[in-house]
Order: sequence, then C-alpha cells, then structure tokens
Amino acid sequence: MLETAAVAFTTFFVTLGPIEAAAMFAALTQNRTTQHRRTMAIRATLVATGILLTFAVLGDWLLSILGISLAALQTAGGILLLLIGIDMVFARSSGGTTTTDAEIQEAEHKQDISVFPLATPLIAGPGAMGAVILFMANAQGNFVTQLIVIASLIGVLLITLLSLLGASHIQKTLGVSGQHVFSRVFGVLLCALAVQFVFDGIGQSGLLS
Repeated sequence: MLETAAVAFTTFFVTLGPIEAAAMFAALTQNRTTQHRRTMAIRATLVATGILLTFAVLGDWLLSILGISLAALQTAGGILLLLIGIDMVFARSSGGTTTTDAEIQEAEHKQDISVFPLATPLIAGPGAMGAVILFMANAQGNFVTQLIVIASLIGVLLITLLSLLGASHIQKTLGVSGQHVFSRVFGVLLCALAVQFVFDGIGQSGLLS
C-alpha cells in the first residue's frame, strides 16, 4: 500500500507539475490584483479536480466501451509518460504537462485564465489524465488501492493550490534555473516509472510467452 501511494503521488506530482503551474501562473497574472489571483487559483484547482476525478471514476467504463485492455493502456500510458519525462529532463515544452506557445499567447489576452489554460491543459493535462486512468485501472477490483490513488491525487492537487497561491514567492525563490533543476530531477524519476509501466504492459500482454 505504501509503495502504491509513493508511486502514485510521485507520478501525479510530476504530471500535474505544481511548480511549473505556479511559475506559469505568476507570469500570466503579474498585473492582476491579489484577490483576482486567489480566486483564479481556487477556481482552477476545483475545475482540474473535477476533470481528473471524472477520469478516475469513469476510466474503467471508458476502457471497456473502447475495448482497450489493461496491458495496452499500461504500454501506451508508459510511452506517453516517458515522452513527458524526456521533455522534462531536457527542459522542453511539448504540451504534455505544460501549455504550448500558442496557448500562452491566447492566455495573455484573457482576464480569467482559471479554466483555460490553467485548469486544463496546465494542471489537468494529457499526462495527468492518462496517469489517473492508468493507476485506477491497475487497481481495478481493489477498493482500498483505488482510494489510495485518489487520496494521492487529491494530495497533489492541494499542493498545487498552495503553489498557485504562493506562485510569486516560488518564482522569486527558485528562479528559472531552480525550476529547471527541479523539473529534471523529477523527469528522470518519471522516465523510470514510465519504462516500468511499459514492461508491465508488455508482460501482461502475453506477447513474450
């Protein structure tokens, strides 16, 4: 149980990216009032929570409707997380856990960025959605394990909210170099977890037997 919680928490922390979200939030809201930033941070976290919990609850149903096996999901999810991890190690922005240049440009002209691009795709992006479905599918039939996964997700979302509320302080403390170091360390961990997901998926597929 402790291992599941640790792996889920680490994966969600990397794919949701509280530090990266805080840095982007600070950059896009530097001319807004403190009250406006606080309101957007809370709204964005609530919207992202709703999106990710929806995927957590309906993920199994969606997989069964589409006829996707757990082995296929593990392999595909592992590849997606691996690509995100590689981008993090090389400090590149691909849209898996961050916003694209086009999305940033659009957000600069919006008064309220809480839903787009903050809640999605910055917090609840493709990587986070895929990770939620993957972990819930892995825990299928084990209610306690699924609760641990959801608790880990909510824990990271709370950290994300705190990071958004203290975004300006985080940006000043870490700076660009500090954020990149932080991102690279967790990128390496995510790559390792992703490769393990791929191995598990191939192993369960029966292709090697």
